[in-house]
Amino acid sequence: MPTDAPVTDGRRARGDVTRRRVAREASMIATISGLDSITVGSLAERTGVSKSGILTVFGSREAIQVAAVAEARRIYQEVVLAPIWSEPAGSPRLRALLTSWVAYLHAGVFPGGCFIAATSVEYGHRTGPVADAVRRLKREWLDLLESELTAAGSTSPEDDAFRIDAYLSAGNTQDQLEGIGDWSGTERAARLALEVIP
Repeated sequence: MPTDAPVTDGRRARGDVTRRRVAREASMIATISGLDSITVGSLAERTGVSKSGILTVFGSREAIQVAAVAEARRIYQEVVLAPIWSEPAGSPRLRALLTSWVAYLHAGVFPGGCFIAATSVEYGHRTGPVADAVRRLKREWLDLLESELTAAGSTSPEDDAFRIDAYLSAGNTQDQLEGIGDWSGTERAARLALEVIP
């Protein structure tokens, strides 16, 4: 019995590495071509993991799509949100959030811009586990904005969060349409969003 444990642990560790690699690549694809474009074949080609290996870990294409959203959330927390928590709640944290969000887009973390903006449009009218995961991610973002706006003294945090989100989504869209290296939309969006902060 004891000799089985290392084998099981090794398989689990390899499965975790495969899961993370495939989910990350799926999240990247989603920002350019959409979550619907994700296929086991394209992921196998891009990651070097066999189709059977991917299906062994995930079981279905839908599970891969849900994992892509979860991985994007993890990346977003690490890249955009982690740097802002040292700032005081309210206006200082919101200003830091906007700076961090612009830096995240400039860094090209996702090849197709903001993951939340890209997938919210694609799955806004659908139902099912993937749509639910996308909605939760968007709701978390709006909840964060509303919470920090409340702390900043906003008299209408829901409306102000809507304004900030609308500016940032529009800026991301403009930059994607204009092409690589043009950040005028993002920078304008951040400037206008700063004006919303009390």
